[in-house]
Amino acid sequence: MFALTRDEGGDLVVEDCNREFAETLGYDSVWTGELWGRDSFVALTRAATVTDTVGLGTAIVNVYGRSPATIAQAAATLDDAAGGRLTLGLGTSTEKVIEDLHSASFDRPARRLHETVELVAEFLGGEGRVSYSGECFEVAEFPALGADVPVYAAALGSATRRATGRTADGWLPHNIPFERLDDAFETIAAVAREAGRDPDAIATAPYVPAAVSNDPEAARDAIRGHLAYYVGSGEGYRRAVAATFPDAADAIAEAWRAGDRGEARAAVTDGMIAALGVAGTPA
Repeated sequence: MFALTRDEGGDLVVEDCNREFAETLGYDSVWTGELWGRDSFVALTRAATVTDTVGLGTAIVNVYGRSPATIAQAAATLDDAAGGRLTLGLGTSTEKVIEDLHSASFDRPARRLHETVELVAEFLGGEGRVSYSGECFEVAEFPALGADVPVYAAALGSATRRATGRTADGWLPHNIPFERLDDAFETIAAVAREAGRDPDAIATAPYVPAAVSNDPEAARDAIRGHLAYYVGSGEGYRRAVAATFPDAADAIAEAWRAGDRGEARAAVTDGMIAALGVAGTPA
């Protein structure tokens, strides 16, 4: 799996993805995130035109910036362009992104994720017409799109993991230490069994930051910046990391809130880097 990188402005570096790089080197799939800057669906459409076999995925598109219908339409269109290679990853993003960028209320994120995943899956893979009556969304008699696109959910806390177990084809954990992944999945598995689903059918695809440099410290510094941003700016990420690294997570968040980005990065320990990412020199 390979994730497209971003420049300092948050824009996807789509030039990283081409047939020679993505397929000759043996990557199974190429994924894009989306906070601000360029649109993930358009970026992956471009990637689809210069690749033949590598899988394409969003990790993630947030569930507040577009309606479920709009998400499903974009996903179905991209999947057509890619010849059936898309995996759609959805998540809540963070309160800051949703409220300060999208001007939306970060209200009931777990419920919003549950209903969006459920409704998008019905739009994509259903037959005939889709009707839906939920707490967040109402849809009346619109045609399904007939696209076979797996829908994954990004989930950190127990509420969003329960939503994943009830509705999603896969789980995208991020900033959950490697040693805690199996325990975190148990919540998903238990809810899946209660819902009559097979937990083994729910894929797990961790989002793992990786950096390679001839200078090992430069590689670790790249991961420090990534972890400091997420732990500092997203309370859900802080809680997930604090379960294993409570003191460091609190120090990062405090420095970030104070506007001291350098101090926040410095508070990321080597142990955190080893538990949450991959950093090293070329083989």
